Amino acid sequence: MKRRSFPSAVLRTTIVLAITCIASNVAAQAAPRFQLVTLDPGHFHASLVQKFMYDDVDSVVHVFAPPGGDVAEHLKRIDAFNVRTDHPTHWAERVYTGADYLDRMLAAKAGNIVVIAGNNARKTEYIARSVNAGLNVLADKPMVRTPADLVRLERTFRLAKERHVLVYDIMTERSEVTTELQRELSMRPDVFGTLVKGTPDDPAITMVSTHYFSKVVAGAQLKRPQWFFDVRQEGEGIVDVTTHLVDLVQWEGFPDQALRAADVTMLRARRWPTAITREQFARLTGASDYPAYLRRYVKDGVLNVNSNGEMTYRVRGVIAHLAVVWNFEAPQGGDTHFSSMRGTKCTLVIRQGAEEGWKPVLYVEPNASADVEAQAAALHAAVTGLALRYPGIGLRRDGNRWAVTVPPVFDVGHEAHFSQVTNRFLGYLRGAAMPAWEVPNMITKYATLMMAYTMSGGN
Repeated sequence: MKRRSFPSAVLRTTIVLAITCIASNVAAQAAPRFQLVTLDPGHFHASLVQKFMYDDVDSVVHVFAPPGGDVAEHLKRIDAFNVRTDHPTHWAERVYTGADYLDRMLAAKAGNIVVIAGNNARKTEYIARSVNAGLNVLADKPMVRTPADLVRLERTFRLAKERHVLVYDIMTERSEVTTELQRELSMRPDVFGTLVKGTPDDPAITMVSTHYFSKVVAGAQLKRPQWFFDVRQEGEGIVDVTTHLVDLVQWEGFPDQALRAADVTMLRARRWPTAITREQFARLTGASDYPAYLRRYVKDGVLNVNSNGEMTYRVRGVIAHLAVVWNFEAPQGGDTHFSSMRGTKCTLVIRQGAEEGWKPVLYVEPNASADVEAQAAALHAAVTGLALRYPGIGLRRDGNRWAVTVPPVFDVGHEAHFSQVTNRFLGYLRGAAMPAWEVPNMITKYATLMMAYTMSGGN
């Protein structure tokens, strides 16, 4: 029988197609699972998401933004990460700037995760339109600025469920080790007892966060955008940083519980301004004078920014008092956090002052009525157990209280918390189930903030 042969051209085509198919399969297997898109990065938090690399995240990041200084500052920070000597990154930014940046981003479909951290005036719109396009969203706080934004955010969460995408806000304070340990010890009845209910004048939970407009980020003096001082764009202080504090009240005081807005009653709330002189404004922004849109806040030549706020509210019978204060510059140290949770056996307190070297330290302060010896034994046993997850933690007697000692390996700093949150989000996208309480508690968190905003006179 005569052997049949294929024409050489057909044979070559078959081989080429086979090689192409194999190459495509290899490329598909090697292609990163996630691609980041950065939308209108006006806040330095957008860059901190990229302070480190992630194994299954593409090194190419597409940026869509209006032209101007915000995107330029963002790219400078990314470049600094790429060229640093210690663990340099290798991000490649693909940038589009133009007035139609949002429409271009939605049409391009250049990634599957949108990172949003910048001017908050359109943030809720950005989140909603990204979800409508079938994109996952990792957003900086606050997700809402006004009560109307809250209505749109609630609709967006419903749509995200229909589209099978995730929306997550960057709650970095949950990753601070002293906060994690405060939560853990509050869940040990033999150490903490149970959370007291408290009163408006003697709350069960108290948190005070002090911040500074002038600060160093990634080793360089931070340049603030001028709009950062406009509460119509940034949001008032009572709805901005306070987002973290409301989140911690829910996360620590009601662990693994889904809350509703109906669980919250706002008792009192107020706001007050921080005064920023022209010289200070120039140092922070590089601008020699206030822009026209800020002049409504200028009195006697000084800019007054409603960046400070406090609230006292009841959630499921527990009274919490929260305050956020902004000053121009820290005399020593940097931003500080105070947190107190009162239990029936002890109070768990995080302090971050001069005595602590401006580093957060968790103290366990026994109540006067507590059995000190029994509680000390329970505390040592609890810390020994927690050391399995936090190797090296211990206890130091400090007068009538105990200080929880934490090895330097866990003292990663605020900037590194952004990658920790991002990894947690990526874990949910990889298939780990997001806790059932996360979405209802995000909605409740912003509902709480809007109650305080309205009561304090926001409009």
